[in-house]
Amino acid sequence: MVNRMSFPVSSNKTFVFFFVQLLFCRLRTNQWCFLLFNVILFHALLFGADIVEEYLLQSSPTTYADAQTLDVRERARKLDMGPVKRNTSEYFRISPAEACAGGGDLFLLAVVSSRAENLTRRELIRKTWANVSQVQGYGLLTLFAIGIPQTQATQEEINRENENHRDIIQGTFLDSANNVVLKTIMIVRWAVTFCSKVLFVLKSDEESFVNYRSLMEYLLSLKRHAEDLYIGRVHHQVRPIRDPLSKCYVPVSVYSRKYYPDFCSASAYVISQDVARKVFVVSMAMETSMPEDVFVGICAQKAGVVPIHSSRFSGEKHIRFNSCCYKFIFSSFGMTKDELDKAWEEINDSRPCTMLEMYYGLIKCKALTYLDKLTSQHGAESEEIAIPSE
Repeated sequence: MVNRMSFPVSSNKTFVFFFVQLLFCRLRTNQWCFLLFNVILFHALLFGADIVEEYLLQSSPTTYADAQTLDVRERARKLDMGPVKRNTSEYFRISPAEACAGGGDLFLLAVVSSRAENLTRRELIRKTWANVSQVQGYGLLTLFAIGIPQTQATQEEINRENENHRDIIQGTFLDSANNVVLKTIMIVRWAVTFCSKVLFVLKSDEESFVNYRSLMEYLLSLKRHAEDLYIGRVHHQVRPIRDPLSKCYVPVSVYSRKYYPDFCSASAYVISQDVARKVFVVSMAMETSMPEDVFVGICAQKAGVVPIHSSRFSGEKHIRFNSCCYKFIFSSFGMTKDELDKAWEEINDSRPCTMLEMYYGLIKCKALTYLDKLTSQHGAESEEIAIPSE
């Protein structure tokens, strides 16, 4: 019987290394160019849109020569919220006014816009991504913004929820799709009244996932320049919808221009404390029958604030989960319960991602997200052309 020689594993690795090296050395110049072209094309297709939005489509800085803008900024600087504090019940049914009391070290106030009846979703958020009270020693606070529910039974459940958590801001308006702008106004009113010392305010949607750690690390780098900040997934040159049957219908009498000003997606965005004050001042004289993110964008424009685009905010886009990818991004939209649980568990893994792992993670979740988008578009087109059976 012939004995077969067995080579050690290290010898096998060395053989593979030299084989790959020989293969690349034998590539001709035109083959190298073709390979390089395909690598560049692949990255351009994945990240090209983000690069264009991040660096080429940013709005131009505003000069405050306009008298109206200067007036808004001056009124925001001198804003007195004493009347709101003295008449809290006029504006809020529930207000955790003490939540920011003594919070001199509070760095970020996060307010999640939630539907009044979604108690289960709020509890899930509390147990996952909002279960953080500080990052690198800097404090953050998460609250939930709701309106008045349809039934008294739901209101009683909310009252018990608030007794347990003390993290509910409830307005005096009905919680409905038509009143989302009123909810946004309520958020900035509460922030500038009861949390005026906090540097930044995050507004997010209950369907979003927010990575506090990566977001706070970014904001900490801006700590010395915490003015005129309005950052998120920016939408450029969006036309108003003039169809009266659309839920986003905006008549010419409300907004007459061809395009809206640039604005951040309502799914998640951050404003500095001074911008919250400016938006609140402008909002008092604004028509509210428009989409909430457009409303904030118009308020910001009137105050001379330019939105900053960051591709690390997903907007209304769901980012396919990858641990290293989710450790890098700021937000993802449309998260299910299972996805929230998984994301929270894995991003809390103390092991940092290597550069190669981070690169692979971003490539993977970006590619899968595009595939999901293409699939959903194809499904929608198929439904449109499908002929119903008699």
